[in-house]
Amino acid sequence: MLVYILFVLGFVVMIKGADLLVDGAASLAKRFNISNLVIGLTVVSFGTSAPELVVNIIASFSGNADIAIGNILGSNIANIFLILGVSALIYPLTVHKSTVKQEIPYSFFVCVVLALLVGETFSSEVDEAMLTRVDGIILLGLFGLFIYYIYKVSKKTGELPEDVEIKKMSVPKAVVYVLLGILGLVFGGQWIVDGAVVIAMYFGMSQSFIGLTIVAIGTSLPELATSAVAAYKKNSDIAIGNVVGSNIFNITWILGVSSLINPLVFSAHSLIDLGVVLLATLLLVILIFAGRMYTLTKAEGTIFLILYAGYIAFLVYEG
Repeated sequence: MLVYILFVLGFVVMIKGADLLVDGAASLAKRFNISNLVIGLTVVSFGTSAPELVVNIIASFSGNADIAIGNILGSNIANIFLILGVSALIYPLTVHKSTVKQEIPYSFFVCVVLALLVGETFSSEVDEAMLTRVDGIILLGLFGLFIYYIYKVSKKTGELPEDVEIKKMSVPKAVVYVLLGILGLVFGGQWIVDGAVVIAMYFGMSQSFIGLTIVAIGTSLPELATSAVAAYKKNSDIAIGNVVGSNIFNITWILGVSSLINPLVFSAHSLIDLGVVLLATLLLVILIFAGRMYTLTKAEGTIFLILYAGYIAFLVYEG
């Protein structure tokens, strides 16, 4: 019973830990006269991806590749179908900034690269799909290109990559925030991974299923809150940019780091889920660029939610 309580509590502790870490680290960086631009590109961007990263690092070290892979693929699917679906129902999402228009195709590009890297391991000697350490280096290289692109755009426009408020606090308080944030991430992530393994064993489900559903949705809660609030405030660029940026981070940064720790073996089900990620991202590209004035309408948001419900139903049937 304690494992299940800690599993649920783990999401709360981990997400709060990420918030504390970002607030404390950003305040410290500001104290040392580091620019808002650099803070936004490093502390904030990495901090908002911390929940998925910590879960994957712990899962990779413990040899639970299905949870690590399911967490990322499930998060990316939920980001598009669930989060953008909900956001578009709140208010139609229109892309105004050219930067977001460039990031959307790049998110599809990194999905294609991931699929090619995983598929490339099939050979006469290897009978399973795998993301190797070399593949991880390639993904991290794509991540570096994305960070450089954001830096150039932000330097040119003078804007932070995200809608961020840097809190002012004393150095001791900021240090405490950072330490508490790290502890929250570590303990919360460990509770989530341990709970996911126990739940999968108890109910006879695969670890991949738990990673694709409960863990993926749980670690995507910050993105859901950010995009939903942005849509309510009619700030479409943040609503879409938050999701697209998160998906790029998930594949290039988090899967890159995870596969460096331990090569990730993709099961047959994971390959199907990777296909769903590709289709979801391609559908987003088509609807944004071929639709009405770069807009994701309420009707299209409804379609996204229906597709997500169908995908979850498929997972339950297969699981």
